[in-house]
Amino acid sequence: MNAPAVSPVDRFEPQDPHFAARVRASFGRQRAMQLIGAALVTVEPGFCEIHLPWREDLTQQKGYVHGGIIGMIADSACGYAAYSLMPASASLVTVEYKINIMAPARRGLLVARGEVVKPGRTLSITSGEVFLRHEERSVLVAAMQQTLMMLPDTPDTPE
Repeated sequence: MNAPAVSPVDRFEPQDPHFAARVRASFGRQRAMQLIGAALVTVEPGFCEIHLPWREDLTQQKGYVHGGIIGMIADSACGYAAYSLMPASASLVTVEYKINIMAPARRGLLVARGEVVKPGRTLSITSGEVFLRHEERSVLVAAMQQTLMMLPDTPDTPE
């Protein structure tokens, strides 16, 4: 028998009671997300969702959203999911990720969801998915697994 699905909110206890404000402030400083027009929509303990509307200037030669852009929003969604569980005095960096692009991202809204699989003292493991919503349909575009490293007592601001 399969275990019932558990919401990320029920699975993890954030170390910082102000995690959502800290995540939103950090996202606001990300010039790359501003450049592509991404929006941070949901922040919960161990979970994050980012939306990106299709734009022609984000496409590759066939008119699909470029894989690098898909990777950007998945990386950020997963990273902020992990960051939500870290102490207020810490920051993080991506160590590595693997992404599988399974369908072209044509016109519509890209929705990147990141979720913590295992938080760690130094390394955290996350998984992410990117969906394309268009005309009341949702198609899985990409799946990611990521490893992030916590940087204790390191501000999440430019040096």
